[in-house]
Amino acid sequence: MKHRLFPVVFFILLVLSGCLSAPPSGGGPAAEEGPAVRQFFAMDTLMSVSVYGPQGEAAVQEAWEVLTGLDRLLSRTSPDSEISALNAHAGDGSWVPLSPETAELLSFARQTAEDLPGAFDCTIAPVMDAWGFGGEDRHVPDAAALSARLALVDSGRLSLDLEAPAGRLEVPGMAVDLGAAAKGYAAGLAAQAVLEAGGESALLDLGRNITVLGEGPSGPSWRVAVKDPQDMERHLGVLSMRDQTASTSGGYERYFEENGVRYHHIIDPKTGYPAESGLLSVTVVAENPALADVLSTALFVAGRDEALSLWRSRTDFELVLCGADGVVTVTEGLEFDFRGEDNGYTCQTARR
Repeated sequence: MKHRLFPVVFFILLVLSGCLSAPPSGGGPAAEEGPAVRQFFAMDTLMSVSVYGPQGEAAVQEAWEVLTGLDRLLSRTSPDSEISALNAHAGDGSWVPLSPETAELLSFARQTAEDLPGAFDCTIAPVMDAWGFGGEDRHVPDAAALSARLALVDSGRLSLDLEAPAGRLEVPGMAVDLGAAAKGYAAGLAAQAVLEAGGESALLDLGRNITVLGEGPSGPSWRVAVKDPQDMERHLGVLSMRDQTASTSGGYERYFEENGVRYHHIIDPKTGYPAESGLLSVTVVAENPALADVLSTALFVAGRDEALSLWRSRTDFELVLCGADGVVTVTEGLEFDFRGEDNGYTCQTARR
């Protein structure tokens, strides 16, 4: 059995340490002294926060405190977290006290499950554990055992009291996993902390979630490359971004192989098996980091047609969809902000 983990979906085209010797063009932030930078591990991924401006160091510190604090609240692998307490009391009738942040994120995740039934559910943890994606023993589960775990997946049985705030899982064995939403939510709060601390422009790299604030070091926009899911040494194209988040989900990030078959970690809540939607990766670009994060996973499960249908019904996000059929679909809001690469894909623009 083979295991492989790709921790980074995006790479930043600007090599920060190398671009500082030249003054930025197009009115970018002064780069003579470079950004304040901090790298650390949280939420099961290597994170990096870079902030420009005289208050850069203070802003980085504030962002670090937000991100590590949320990690302590939201990790289901930490026995002292609020999510672990919620899961531990599943079905016993007790209300588990929650911080306002945890309650807000759980409410957002539950609402997303209602809006996208069958594509996302934050109570997927029992099924994730059946596959071993919560640890090192990854394997194809027994069909009967998987069916029993799948019966526990229902965010409608996650009760929340947002006034208290407190939460309760109504059925024994239920468990929450916020891995598809926590980093985006955290990025939003960390970005707010950076701005309140006086950061002038910033890049928050939270693994497969990239949030940029203000102008880039060499121009009015940040340039972020979207990786080719079939070749991590290449990229599909380059996004021009400002005050936005780009989040990518794909089956190439975490997977194992058993009997010659590859199984990835993005589980379809309808079947309990890794999603087979015909997509290799989904990139969502939005001003709301939490929305970008959760939609990248949900729309990977839903597939191209449903993803575009949702996009046509809303105006708060854009998409780059890479299909197993070799077609890269870019929504029209990115038509002038995404430059595709000639890597053998057929590119098309989706319009409303």
